[in-house]
Amino acid sequence: MPAFTLYGARGSSNTDRVRLTLAEGGFTDYDFVVVNLQKGEHKSEENIKRHPWGKIPSVTFPDGFTLYESRAICKFLARKFSFPLLPPDSNIEAVALFDQAQSTEMLYFGEPAGTIGFEKFAKKFMGLSPNDAVVADALRSVEMFFDVAERLLQQNDYMAGKDFTLTDIYYIPLIQRLFVCGYGDVILSRKAVSAWWGRCVNRPAIQKMLAADKEALANGGKKDRD
Repeated sequence: MPAFTLYGARGSSNTDRVRLTLAEGGFTDYDFVVVNLQKGEHKSEENIKRHPWGKIPSVTFPDGFTLYESRAICKFLARKFSFPLLPPDSNIEAVALFDQAQSTEMLYFGEPAGTIGFEKFAKKFMGLSPNDAVVADALRSVEMFFDVAERLLQQNDYMAGKDFTLTDIYYIPLIQRLFVCGYGDVILSRKAVSAWWGRCVNRPAIQKMLAADKEALANGGKKDRD
């Protein structure tokens, strides 16, 4: 029996955050059940039992334990299965810096980047037009964020310090979305940010997962499980 079941969708930035964490941890003993967003399966009674807000991802364990919200899932899995993606609890300063970096990603980057992804990417599949004013405002916030990150990354290799952690993984899906939406220059035009992005996205486990997803997309997205 698999250790747990992950419910989500390939290409969903929140689901991919969890899948990237599992890939980096080298963990494959789980089932991946696709929730079809276009068919509204995320709003089904079954999914709402797993995620009260009717969203993805969520994970369920054989003993009935269920968890939702991607960052909470990532952190739980890293602890439960001892992935080397968190600072040791004994180093309280490193833990504090990790928490600081995690909060920074979620509040200062995730919100505006997610807005751009919704307006320029998700709305396309909903048959809706983007709100250009909303996109412009969010893009300014993302650019301001990376102006600060550029200075910080001149001192550290990764967002929480010298080591690659979950915080760096958290950025990857939405930065990929920025590239798809035509805003990759936000990353590539900043030397330290671009170098950090290269260190993250070119990690072997991450490259392997991204290549597998690209192949699945080329095959019509028929692969339902990892």
